[in-house]
Amino acid sequence: MSQRASFVPYRPKSILNKHKRTDHWFWTRYSAYPYLGCQHGCEFCYCRERKYSPYDDPTDFAYLIKIKENAPDLLRRALSRTPVDLIFTGDYQPAERKFKLSRQMLEICYELGFPVFVLERSPLVLRDLDLLKSIHEKARVMVAFSIISTPDAPNYDRVCRMEHLAPNAEKRFEAMGKLAAAGIPTGTVSMPLLPGLCDDAVTLESIARWTSEHGGQFVLASGLTLSDQQKNYFFTVLGERFPDLLPTYQLLFPSKSYSLVGDSWRETALRVREGCAKYGIPDRMPRPIISGDKRALNRRIVEWLANKVYTLELENAPNYRIWSYRKAAWAVEELEQDIGLVYRTMGLKGLQNIPNVGEKLGGEIAELLEREMNVGGVL
Repeated sequence: MSQRASFVPYRPKSILNKHKRTDHWFWTRYSAYPYLGCQHGCEFCYCRERKYSPYDDPTDFAYLIKIKENAPDLLRRALSRTPVDLIFTGDYQPAERKFKLSRQMLEICYELGFPVFVLERSPLVLRDLDLLKSIHEKARVMVAFSIISTPDAPNYDRVCRMEHLAPNAEKRFEAMGKLAAAGIPTGTVSMPLLPGLCDDAVTLESIARWTSEHGGQFVLASGLTLSDQQKNYFFTVLGERFPDLLPTYQLLFPSKSYSLVGDSWRETALRVREGCAKYGIPDRMPRPIISGDKRALNRRIVEWLANKVYTLELENAPNYRIWSYRKAAWAVEELEQDIGLVYRTMGLKGLQNIPNVGEKLGGEIAELLEREMNVGGVL
């Protein structure tokens, strides 16, 4: 008999995490979650790492769920004095059926005009489709599904065993299709892709195909990370269920390694990009642009720069090139003026005066701005 979950209500002092910079994967600036622990209990989840987990025993992560019963009140208080930007929130694990904290938090985001990003493994998110549509009309919303394999992939059954109680991928894709049909931007987040289980070319192309066929707009992928107690826990799981894979993971994650060593991840990411290209979707998540944002053009330029960083990483470009685009993206993100106005009034010199932009990148940004002016009349 499987172990039953226990729910422990508590009242934290804060709920909203404010990040130093906008995340260039999900484009979020804030995050807020109503629960600690997750009944889905995916064996590879990074949230078992000591810096994230409140549990000394990583096994408790899936069975001892801490309920932030004052989460809605805390979120309202925090957002009422916070500049509007994209917030990562929502958690539709089974506990949400009973406590409904994710919906209450989304209601607050709607009332205060905050755009929302939701990353989910459960079709339960469809319960709140009405609210998601309202948020999307008022601000913006993006709902992505965490999917690392498909029903027709070679190792799907083994991956399902790794995902414990999470609803199967077919149900997640069905939910994606319903969101897309309702006009909600959606896509797939394949994190983490597990070596030897779902990083092969056949599986990655299948993920892109299923995503495209169900109205998804992107596949965003990354590799596995392992640290401290989570690493020990995961290696134990491998030894018990997939002993044939344990030597591979020991090689890829030596004693002091946190993420994959060598070029393993880069090769996988290139396969993801190839699969996405076949089905006409990007391997990067489009940035949601907030309605009425006076710096919307800045955000689009940042999106281009961040995507360039990722491409350079896949091309194994020198670090100085990668960092030049990354630092320029940070600088444009922090620019208080509309970059279109800067270019219109000061020309190329104005762009070159932005910290970490300079002559070469200033010229590339100018080309992008000219393209916007010719196509969309932004300038």
